[in-house]
Amino acid sequence: MAYTAQNFDNLLGLKGFSDQLLQNHFKLYQGYVTNTNKLIELLDKLESGTPEYSELQRRFGWEFNGMRMHELYFGNMIKGGKALNKNSSLAKELIKTYDSLENWEKNFKAVGAMRGIGWAALVYDQKQKEFFNLWINEHDVGHLAGTVPLLIMDVFEHAFMLDYGLNRADYIKAFMEAVDWDAVQKRFEKAQH
Repeated sequence: MAYTAQNFDNLLGLKGFSDQLLQNHFKLYQGYVTNTNKLIELLDKLESGTPEYSELQRRFGWEFNGMRMHELYFGNMIKGGKALNKNSSLAKELIKTYDSLENWEKNFKAVGAMRGIGWAALVYDQKQKEFFNLWINEHDVGHLAGTVPLLIMDVFEHAFMLDYGLNRADYIKAFMEAVDWDAVQKRFEKAQH
């Protein structure tokens, strides 16, 4: 069964993100979907245990996670943003972990501002009922096993350079203003079950 790229054209016109940047980013995402499908096809044809199979299997995590991370990223943004309901279960649990929503946001932004390419992610550990802001270094390195991604921010250069150059802080500000906290809350509610 082939994966199909989702359409995120609803984000065109998003404040702080030029349509050109978004369209370029959508094409990059579509490439991950295409390559995920190609790798599945190739892996099905190759004999396991061969060097070719092994290398393509290693590459699969990069392409698949690139596809999924972009879906989470685009899926947690909305024109005009949607504020976090401070009385929501998500807000209350974030406060338990970080002492305040301001502390959580300061920490999340600091993770996103770190030097390098990758992702900033708010994840939830279902077993321990704990939140972590973490750095995912590329798509296939840095995930915490068993955690559920709730909020994803792309901090690869392609996500901001066209509009912000090297000014990652202004990109992070624009991203935070575009977060759809309803989508993040729904991910959290699903993770609790």
